[in-house]
Amino acid sequence: MQEFILEFEQVDYNYPNTKNKALNGLTLKIPTGKKCALIGQNGCGKTTFFLLCNGLYQRNSGRILWKKRPIDYNRKSLIQLRQKVGLIFQDPEQQLVASTVEEDISYGLCNLGLPETEIKARVEQALVEFGLTELAQRPVHHMSLGQKKRVSIADVMVLQPELLLLDEPTAYLDKLHTHNLMTTLKKIHSSGTTILMASHDLDLVYRWADWVFVMGDGRLLLEGKPAEIFNQREIIEELRLEIPLIHEIVSTLELIDEKAVLQKLKQQISNQFQF
Repeated sequence: MQEFILEFEQVDYNYPNTKNKALNGLTLKIPTGKKCALIGQNGCGKTTFFLLCNGLYQRNSGRILWKKRPIDYNRKSLIQLRQKVGLIFQDPEQQLVASTVEEDISYGLCNLGLPETEIKARVEQALVEFGLTELAQRPVHHMSLGQKKRVSIADVMVLQPELLLLDEPTAYLDKLHTHNLMTTLKKIHSSGTTILMASHDLDLVYRWADWVFVMGDGRLLLEGKPAEIFNQREIIEELRLEIPLIHEIVSTLELIDEKAVLQKLKQQISNQFQF
């Protein structure tokens, strides 16, 4: 039976001084251990959803549950939640706060008040795991965007979260840095971390995700395996989303194969009734 690590039940959220709801009765359950993708047009509520997931925003109504328990908004509970739910912003500049790579990775651990020996050991491990050892003393503002993305992920993963949220992680990255990022995410997932990625790269979503959520107007409209989602062409196109090229190719090949099978079957039937 599938378990869920984080659940939204009829959650509403309004930004201050606005009438329209950013989230409108959103009900969504993130399956434990899966690689999930969240898709939808800009303004559908993806980023707001992420900010509610780790308590940066507080819902107006409804319930948000972490492992079946409603989350609390007192300081101690939020600190614990943000250790378990790591959030990577689209722009890494929003997360890099210290002068050097090593200092930046240690920042969250220092805020937890961990012993200095443990902080040093975990930072060194993160530097190795994310290929940042040679950049440890590099000023963060001297790094490339791809390097900054790696540091922002290391910043979060050093806290050992159980759920990793990524908002458009491949935005502005070239093919090489995108490949490197996806290799990193593969390692993170294989270590037991549940991942949810918001992305406009639907070809990437199709190849990578186990499960896909489709949002629109602050609601969950569809969910399922990638092939199941993109088979619902009319709905996807109504939402002004594209069908991934790889899905188009696979569907065409399946159609060609079905035609070939039918033709062969017809020929066999015809042969049976020939005199």
